[in-house]
Amino acid sequence: MAIRAGFLAALTAFLLLFSPGASTPCAAEPDFSGPSELLPLEPAALPPPIDDFERPTLTGEPRSAGSEREAREIPGAVRRTPEVDPWAEAFAESARLEARAPRPPEPAPYVVATNRRVGHFLERFTGSRRAVVAQWFRRSGRYLDMIREVLRGRGLPEDLAYTAMIESGFDPLAVSRAGAKGLWQFMPSTARRYGLRVDRWVDERLDPERATVAAAAYLRDLHAQFGSWLLAQAAYNAGETVVARAVRRTGSTDFWALARTGLLRRETDDFVPAIQAATLLARDPARYGFEVGDAEDPEVERVVVPAATSLGRLAAGAGVSAEMLRALNPVLVRGVTPPGATWELRIPGGTRAGVLAALAPPPPARLADRGARSGKPAGAVSRVSGGAGVHVVRPRDTLAAIARHYGVSVGDVVRWNELETPDRIHPGDRLQVAERR
Repeated sequence: MAIRAGFLAALTAFLLLFSPGASTPCAAEPDFSGPSELLPLEPAALPPPIDDFERPTLTGEPRSAGSEREAREIPGAVRRTPEVDPWAEAFAESARLEARAPRPPEPAPYVVATNRRVGHFLERFTGSRRAVVAQWFRRSGRYLDMIREVLRGRGLPEDLAYTAMIESGFDPLAVSRAGAKGLWQFMPSTARRYGLRVDRWVDERLDPERATVAAAAYLRDLHAQFGSWLLAQAAYNAGETVVARAVRRTGSTDFWALARTGLLRRETDDFVPAIQAATLLARDPARYGFEVGDAEDPEVERVVVPAATSLGRLAAGAGVSAEMLRALNPVLVRGVTPPGATWELRIPGGTRAGVLAALAPPPPARLADRGARSGKPAGAVSRVSGGAGVHVVRPRDTLAAIARHYGVSVGDVVRWNELETPDRIHPGDRLQVAERR
């Protein structure tokens, strides 16, 4: 019985201890009269979870040690579930922070130095070499917009465009003594490394736009390697191995310091300050008395031609200047499109009809010899009133071949004979092949 009485007493004390209105001894315990007067606790006053150091503070305010201790020391407190899911709010805050995160830094700007070496070339370009530099600026107008767009699209400083001014004078057909070619003076091995086709048929170093894309990629890689646009330009001229060796031997990444060591060639020592001077002039050409030329591109169309198409024959058949056709397609180093695949050819504007006519296959012979009715042998050339020449069409003749034979254009033959379509000629037809006088 004593044991039962003791157990009942302990049980009663335990129930009283954890009843809603009960209290426990505590030195700083507030005096609440009952459950109805308990104040609701804010989420910030809740005890931190075990892994609290890994989670963001959802309220944006630091938790106070006092509020946490108070929450732990208030018995029977009713904890209110937050209306917002803490984890959802945490993810939302993370997304907001990511949106406000700074973007990766852009490449360093191109800074022009004001030193004696740059001043030397500035004086030279505005003095003894003024006429040459003026020609460079006049030529630049045709390519600058394209070059700047390529550089800007790849996050590179637009001032790098004037690397091409010193490399080639903005001449897309420039060739150096060492065999470098084009606007950006690529050597064959580097050109191929950056995606340009260089072989016995095609040399894309002579294509201004494709060469500019390759040059931008090369300069970007050089800057990533050396961390300096001046060293990138020095490596563009001398090769990355030469510059890397000079940096390694001196421990310096300052181009001007390396230029004083003799570890770089004189050409490279001059190359970078010359670009700097050209850039300074190009930022305000009018101030120095230079004028940038207009971007006057000739009107150009594009047409797909068969493999191994000769530009000379096509020009003769289409009545197009052979020199113009080759000038529009300088990458075709042999004057012939590559074998094995069709090729997109650039042709002068307004010549599409003649070019397509020259490319058309010969029509099938419909009559064995319509010329027999005329009493003249096939292929004969006779004189008609007014002294104009007449060609009698033979089997397998094409308008392009006829025009080429008489040294006239397809367009002229079409006009003189009022042909509706160039391919509607038949054996025995008599075509005027010279202008009436």
